[in-house]
Amino acid sequence: MTHSDMPTMRSRRLGNELKRLRLERAYKVQDIADKLQCGQPKISQIENGKRGIRPLDLTVLLEFYGIDDAAYIASIKRLAKEIHKVDWWTGEGPVLHDSLRDYLTLEADSDLVREYDPAVIPGLLQTGAYMREMFEARFPAEEITPLVETRTRRQELLDPQQDFRLCTIIEAAVLHRISASREVAGEQLEHLLDMGRRSTVDLRILPLDAVIPAEQYTPFTLFSLRGEPSIDVTWLEHVTGGTLLERRSDVEVYARVWDELTAAALSPTASRKYIRDLLRRKGR
Repeated sequence: MTHSDMPTMRSRRLGNELKRLRLERAYKVQDIADKLQCGQPKISQIENGKRGIRPLDLTVLLEFYGIDDAAYIASIKRLAKEIHKVDWWTGEGPVLHDSLRDYLTLEADSDLVREYDPAVIPGLLQTGAYMREMFEARFPAEEITPLVETRTRRQELLDPQQDFRLCTIIEAAVLHRISASREVAGEQLEHLLDMGRRSTVDLRILPLDAVIPAEQYTPFTLFSLRGEPSIDVTWLEHVTGGTLLERRSDVEVYARVWDELTAAALSPTASRKYIRDLLRRKGR
C-alpha cells in the first residue's frame, strides 16, 4: 500500500490508538520523533493514519510506552500489519464510495455487530429483490448490480463457520412496509424467518406498542472489533454517508440505547412467531 492510498479505516484506527497512548503519557510529538530518530512530520502522519509504521519502530514505541500486555501488543501489531491488507471490495471501483468502504472494513474486522435501523431491513438480512428495489430508488441503473453483488457477498459473514455474530433490532413497522409487491415482501419475511434460526444471528422485533424513551433514535451500528481487548465503536448512518464515533463516552451512550431497545424488543423466539403470524396474514 502506498502512502497515496492512505488514510484507510485501519490506518486511522492504528494512528488514533498510538496517539491515545502518547497523550496518556503526556509525551509530545517531538519526544516520539527523538525516540524513533525521525522527524516530527513522520510521527504526525502515522498518528493521522496517513502512513503505516515499521514493525521495529512499533516494538520500540510500545516498549517506550511501557506496554507489557502480550495480548494487547499482539492485537496492535496485527492491526499495523493489516493496514496493508487488500480486501475483496478493494477493486470494486468508484461505485463503492469511501463511506461504504469504511463500513465494510469495520464489519469485516468485527466479531460482533449490533445494528438498529428504524426504516429498513438490515443489509446482511436483505434478499436480492429487496436490495434492488431499494437501490433503484436512489442510484443510476448501471450501479444497481454491483451494489447488489457487494451486499450479497457481505452476507457470507453469516455462515456458521465464520467468527462473526449479528444482533439486530427491527422495528415492527418496517416489516409492514417492505414492498408494494406481495412477492417481494413475502420472500423477505420468509428469509428473515430462516436467518433468525441461524446461530450467528440474533433477530429481535421491536413491537409497535413497545415502551421506549421519547428520543428519536437514528440508525446506528455498534461494532465490536476483534482484538485483545476488543474495542467497540459506533457508526451513525445518514443520507450522504456515515460517521464513526470512537470516544468511549459516545460509544457508551449508544450501548445504553441498545440495551434499552433490547429490553423493549421481543425475544428471538417471539420475534420469529411475530414474523410467522405476519406471513400467515399475508397468505404465505
